[in-house]
Amino acid sequence: MAEAASADGCGVEPSLKEKGNEFFKAGNYLKAAALYTQAIKQDPNNAALYSNRAAAFLHLVKLSKALADAETTITLNPQWEKGYFRKGCVLEAMERYEESLSAFEVALQHNPQSSEVLKKIKRVSQLVKDKKRADEVEELRSNVQMEKHLDTFKSELCAKYVLQEQSKEMMSFVTETMEKAVKSWHEASKVDPRVFFLLDMQRTETNKYAPVVNIDKAFESPQTHSECFTFLRKYAEDSFAKAACLVSPKSIISYPQVWKGQGSRKWKHGQHDGFFVQFESPFLRKLWFIPSSTEKGKTLCRDPVAVDISAHELVPRIFKEKQ
Repeated sequence: MAEAASADGCGVEPSLKEKGNEFFKAGNYLKAAALYTQAIKQDPNNAALYSNRAAAFLHLVKLSKALADAETTITLNPQWEKGYFRKGCVLEAMERYEESLSAFEVALQHNPQSSEVLKKIKRVSQLVKDKKRADEVEELRSNVQMEKHLDTFKSELCAKYVLQEQSKEMMSFVTETMEKAVKSWHEASKVDPRVFFLLDMQRTETNKYAPVVNIDKAFESPQTHSECFTFLRKYAEDSFAKAACLVSPKSIISYPQVWKGQGSRKWKHGQHDGFFVQFESPFLRKLWFIPSSTEKGKTLCRDPVAVDISAHELVPRIFKEKQ
C-alpha cells in the first residue's frame, strides 16, 4: 500500500503525493504512478515517493520499473525496511523466490516487529521449497536413468551370462525398454501394452519378424491371455529372439487369472498407478512394477520395484529354460 509522505518530504507539493495516494487507494494505479512521477521530479531524493511508485508499478505488472524504484528507495534510505519490502514483493512477482526471500529477511532486520514482513517470509519460504521440488521433479522427468536402479539385476545377468558382451546386451535392452516406457508415461500418463524382442540380427528374418508386438487385447479374458502367450512363445522361437520385455499398464490387469488366481490379496505394493516390465530370457526372468504419482502438477514415475514373478507374472515363461 502507498506510504504517506514523511516529514523529510520538504519541498514536495503535498497535493501531488496525496492525490497519488488517493488514486492508489481507489485502484487507479496508472494515474497514481503518474502523480508520483510528477512529485519525484520536484523532490528526486524522497525515498517514500519511489516506494509508492514501485507499489503502483507492481500492480501494473511493470516489474522492471518497480524493481528499479525499489532499488532507488534502498539507495536513498538504506535503513528503511520499506525499500527491501518493495524489492521482495517485486522479486516474488518475478518468481525469483530466493532473491525475494533475501530481501524480506533484510527488511525484517530493520523492523523485526513487522507482521507484514513476517507473513511474506513465511509465504516465500514455502514458494522457495515448492520451486526447488518442482525443479527436482522436472529434472527427474527429463533425465530418466533406469540402470542405477538395476544393480541386483545386473549382478544376476553377469552370473547367468558368462560372456560379458551378452550380459551387457541384455542390460542395455532392459534399460532402454524401461526408459522409453517411463518417458511415454511422463508425456502421456500411459504406455501401450507391448512386447519388445531382442532379435538375433544374424539369424532373424527381419522382413518377417518385427522387434515389437502389440498385446492390447491380451488381458481381456483368460482365453485371450492364453492365445497371446501361445503366440508370443512361438514368435520368440521362430524369430530366434534372445530375450523379450513385456510392458503393460497396471490398469488393464483386470482379472485374477493373470496372477494365477491369487487376486489382489497377494499384491503388496499399494494402490499407485503405474506399469509393469517383465523380462524374459532362457536363463533369467524378472518382473518390476514402476509406480507413478502426480507431483507439482506433473506425472512422475517412481523407482522400479522388483516383484515376485512367481506370484505376479504377466504371462508364463516365453523361452524354454536353460541352465
